[in-house]
Amino acid sequence: MPLPGPGTSPSRLSARTRPNVPDNRGPTAAPAYADRPSIRATRAASIGLHTALDTSGFLGARASDRLLADTGLVLLDIKSFDVRTYRRLTGGDLAPTLSFATRLDRLGVPVWLRYVLVPGWTDDPAAVDGLGGFLAGLGNVDRVDVLPFHRLGAHKYDALGIPFPLRDTPTPAPGLVERVREQFREHGLRAL
Repeated sequence: MPLPGPGTSPSRLSARTRPNVPDNRGPTAAPAYADRPSIRATRAASIGLHTALDTSGFLGARASDRLLADTGLVLLDIKSFDVRTYRRLTGGDLAPTLSFATRLDRLGVPVWLRYVLVPGWTDDPAAVDGLGGFLAGLGNVDRVDVLPFHRLGAHKYDALGIPFPLRDTPTPAPGLVERVREQFREHGLRAL
Protein backbone atom coordinates (compact mmCIF):
# COMPACT_ATOMS: atom_id res chain seq x y z
CA MET A 1 0.00 0.00 0.00
CA PRO A 2 1.57 3.35 -0.99
CA LEU A 3 1.97 6.02 1.63
CA PRO A 4 -0.36 9.01 1.43
CA GLY A 5 1.41 12.00 -0.06
CA PRO A 6 0.98 15.74 -0.03
CA GLY A 7 -2.46 16.63 -1.27
CA THR A 8 -4.07 13.55 0.26
CA SER A 9 -7.51 14.63 1.34
CA PRO A 10 -8.40 14.34 5.02
CA SER A 11 -11.28 12.01 4.15
CA ARG A 12 -8.98 9.70 2.15
CA LEU A 13 -6.40 9.69 4.93
CA SER A 14 -9.10 9.09 7.52
CA ALA A 15 -10.60 6.26 5.46
CA ARG A 16 -7.19 4.59 5.20
CA THR A 17 -6.44 4.87 8.89
CA ARG A 18 -9.89 4.49 10.44
CA PRO A 19 -9.41 0.81 11.44
CA ASN A 20 -6.44 1.86 13.56
CA VAL A 21 -8.14 4.76 15.35
CA PRO A 22 -8.39 3.96 19.07
CA ASP A 23 -11.25 5.78 20.80
CA ASN A 24 -11.40 8.48 18.09
CA ARG A 25 -8.14 10.07 19.29
CA GLY A 26 -6.83 10.56 15.76
CA PRO A 27 -5.46 8.58 12.86
CA THR A 28 -2.47 6.33 13.04
CA ALA A 29 -0.90 4.63 10.07
CA ALA A 30 1.83 2.92 12.08
CA PRO A 31 0.74 -0.72 11.69
CA ALA A 32 0.56 -0.46 7.90
CA TYR A 33 4.22 0.51 7.59
CA ALA A 34 5.81 -1.15 10.60
CA ASP A 35 8.49 -2.71 8.40
CA ARG A 36 9.61 0.71 7.10
CA PRO A 37 9.59 3.11 10.06
CA SER A 38 11.95 5.72 8.55
CA ILE A 39 9.87 5.99 5.40
CA ARG A 40 6.66 6.09 7.39
CA ALA A 41 7.83 8.84 9.74
CA THR A 42 9.29 10.94 6.93
CA ARG A 43 6.15 10.77 4.83
CA ALA A 44 3.87 11.33 7.82
CA ALA A 45 5.86 14.41 8.78
CA SER A 46 5.78 15.65 5.18
CA ILE A 47 1.96 15.73 5.18
CA GLY A 48 1.79 17.42 8.56
CA LEU A 49 1.08 14.43 10.80
CA HIS A 50 2.66 14.33 14.22
CA THR A 51 4.72 11.19 14.72
CA ALA A 52 5.46 9.46 17.99
CA LEU A 53 7.71 6.53 18.77
CA ASP A 54 6.71 4.32 21.70
CA THR A 55 9.72 2.37 23.00
CA SER A 56 11.45 0.89 26.01
CA GLY A 57 14.64 2.33 24.57
CA PHE A 58 16.05 -1.05 23.62
CA LEU A 59 15.52 0.02 20.00
CA GLY A 60 18.54 2.24 20.55
CA ALA A 61 21.10 2.21 17.76
CA ARG A 62 18.65 0.52 15.37
CA ALA A 63 16.67 3.77 15.20
CA SER A 64 18.31 5.80 12.46
CA ASP A 65 18.96 9.52 12.83
CA ARG A 66 16.60 9.97 9.86
CA LEU A 67 13.79 8.24 11.74
CA LEU A 68 14.43 10.27 14.88
CA ALA A 69 14.65 13.56 12.94
CA ASP A 70 11.12 12.94 11.68
CA THR A 71 9.79 11.81 15.06
CA GLY A 72 7.87 14.48 16.91
CA LEU A 73 7.85 12.73 20.27
CA VAL A 74 9.32 9.65 21.93
CA LEU A 75 7.32 7.91 24.64
CA LEU A 76 10.18 6.30 26.54
CA ASP A 77 9.67 3.66 29.21
CA ILE A 78 12.42 3.24 31.80
CA LYS A 79 11.39 0.41 34.10
CA SER A 80 13.93 1.15 36.83
CA PHE A 81 17.14 3.07 37.36
CA ASP A 82 18.53 0.24 39.48
CA VAL A 83 20.53 -2.06 37.19
CA ARG A 84 19.60 -5.28 39.04
CA THR A 85 15.90 -4.41 39.23
CA TYR A 86 15.86 -3.43 35.58
CA ARG A 87 17.42 -6.78 34.64
CA ARG A 88 14.92 -8.72 36.81
CA LEU A 89 11.95 -6.87 35.31
CA THR A 90 13.02 -6.87 31.66
CA GLY A 91 15.69 -9.54 31.24
CA GLY A 92 17.86 -6.90 29.56
CA ASP A 93 20.49 -4.30 30.32
CA LEU A 94 19.67 -0.74 31.38
CA ALA A 95 22.65 0.83 29.58
CA PRO A 96 21.19 0.75 26.02
CA THR A 97 18.05 2.52 27.22
CA LEU A 98 20.04 5.25 28.99
CA SER A 99 22.27 5.64 25.91
CA PHE A 100 19.17 6.01 23.75
CA ALA A 101 17.77 8.67 26.09
CA THR A 102 21.06 10.57 25.90
CA ARG A 103 21.05 10.29 22.10
CA LEU A 104 17.50 11.65 21.94
CA ASP A 105 18.65 14.63 24.01
CA ARG A 106 21.61 15.23 21.71
CA LEU A 107 19.28 15.14 18.68
CA GLY A 108 16.71 17.39 20.38
CA VAL A 109 13.86 14.88 20.17
CA PRO A 110 11.20 15.59 22.83
CA VAL A 111 10.56 12.80 25.34
CA TRP A 112 7.72 11.88 27.61
CA LEU A 113 9.15 9.47 30.15
CA ARG A 114 6.81 6.77 31.44
CA TYR A 115 7.61 5.20 34.77
CA VAL A 116 5.49 2.29 35.91
CA LEU A 117 5.33 2.31 39.70
CA VAL A 118 5.33 -1.28 40.96
CA PRO A 119 5.29 -1.63 44.77
CA GLY A 120 8.31 -3.57 45.97
CA TRP A 121 10.01 -3.26 42.58
CA THR A 122 10.26 0.32 41.33
CA ASP A 123 9.43 2.33 44.45
CA ASP A 124 12.91 2.45 45.97
CA PRO A 125 13.54 6.12 46.83
CA ALA A 126 17.23 5.97 45.87
CA ALA A 127 16.46 4.50 42.43
CA VAL A 128 13.70 7.04 41.79
CA ASP A 129 16.04 9.84 42.87
CA GLY A 130 18.81 8.49 40.61
CA LEU A 131 16.47 8.43 37.62
CA GLY A 132 15.24 11.93 38.45
CA GLY A 133 18.83 13.19 38.50
CA PHE A 134 19.59 11.50 35.17
CA LEU A 135 16.47 12.91 33.52
CA ALA A 136 17.09 16.40 34.91
CA GLY A 137 20.46 16.34 33.15
CA LEU A 138 18.70 15.94 29.80
CA GLY A 139 17.15 18.96 28.15
CA ASN A 140 14.45 17.16 26.18
CA VAL A 141 12.25 15.55 28.84
CA ASP A 142 8.93 17.39 28.69
CA ARG A 143 7.20 15.30 31.33
CA VAL A 144 7.37 12.21 33.49
CA ASP A 145 4.22 10.11 33.71
CA VAL A 146 4.17 8.02 36.88
CA LEU A 147 1.88 5.13 35.99
CA PRO A 148 0.51 3.08 38.89
CA PHE A 149 0.92 -0.67 38.31
CA HIS A 150 -2.27 -2.65 37.67
CA ARG A 151 -3.09 -6.27 36.90
CA LEU A 152 -5.47 -5.64 33.99
CA GLY A 153 -3.32 -7.72 31.62
CA ALA A 154 -3.17 -10.80 33.86
CA HIS A 155 -5.85 -12.56 31.78
CA LYS A 156 -3.50 -12.47 28.77
CA TYR A 157 -0.96 -14.52 30.70
CA ASP A 158 -3.71 -16.93 31.73
CA ALA A 159 -4.87 -17.33 28.12
CA LEU A 160 -1.31 -18.16 27.06
CA GLY A 161 -0.75 -20.51 29.99
CA ILE A 162 2.11 -18.38 31.28
CA PRO A 163 2.44 -17.60 34.99
CA PHE A 164 1.93 -13.88 35.68
CA PRO A 165 4.95 -13.00 37.85
CA LEU A 166 3.32 -9.95 39.43
CA ARG A 167 -0.07 -11.55 40.15
CA ASP A 168 0.22 -10.96 43.91
CA THR A 169 1.70 -7.48 43.60
CA PRO A 170 -0.64 -4.80 44.96
CA THR A 171 -1.45 -1.60 43.15
CA PRO A 172 0.39 1.34 44.69
CA ALA A 173 -1.37 3.43 47.31
CA PRO A 174 -2.14 7.03 46.28
CA GLY A 175 0.39 8.32 48.81
CA LEU A 176 3.17 6.26 47.22
CA VAL A 177 2.27 7.52 43.75
CA GLU A 178 2.38 11.12 44.98
CA ARG A 179 5.70 10.54 46.80
CA VAL A 180 7.33 9.29 43.59
CA ARG A 181 5.88 12.16 41.54
CA GLU A 182 7.20 14.60 44.13
CA GLN A 183 10.67 13.02 43.91
CA PHE A 184 10.72 13.73 40.18
CA ARG A 185 9.43 17.27 40.78
CA GLU A 186 12.28 17.89 43.23
CA HIS A 187 14.59 17.49 40.22
CA GLY A 188 12.69 20.19 38.33
CA LEU A 189 10.75 17.72 36.21
CA ARG A 190 7.07 17.99 35.37
CA ALA A 191 5.65 14.80 36.87
CA LEU A 192 2.07 13.74 36.34
